[in-house]
Amino acid sequence: MQLSFSTVLASLAAVIAVATPAAAQQCSQATRFGVVNVSPTTLSPGDTFTVTANFTCAAQLGVHPQYTDYYIEVPVNNNGHEPPILLARRTLNASSPTPLLDQFTMQLPYAYYFNASYVVILDVTYPVTGTDGSSYSVVGGIESPITIL
Repeated sequence: MQLSFSTVLASLAAVIAVATPAAAQQCSQATRFGVVNVSPTTLSPGDTFTVTANFTCAAQLGVHPQYTDYYIEVPVNNNGHEPPILLARRTLNASSPTPLLDQFTMQLPYAYYFNASYVVILDVTYPVTGTDGSSYSVVGGIESPITIL
């Protein structure tokens, strides 16, 4: 059997068409607000770290972020002495070459840290359509654990 370029192209297109819906179905509800990663995850005040958020699954699940707020928080047993620390407030750029990715590098603030478990929280503000067709904003969030020494 001799394969022509057009046969190979048609076969490849068929494989992509079958694989694309399967890839969309691989997004779990846990990723509906995106996925956030921090590197490195063990930090001391003044250390440089990178935060990367991927909103590919969020978009597939109908969440299209307008604004993103990144915080450091003590999620459990917070006695009120550990208020959230705002790391960054950002707006996604739809005209960016990678509009579903957000990445920035910064230094861990010289704040008062306690012997506690910390997480980087990503709060995602996105629009939804109301019962009358108008739009309003809601917020959902995800987190990534870090260790502060």
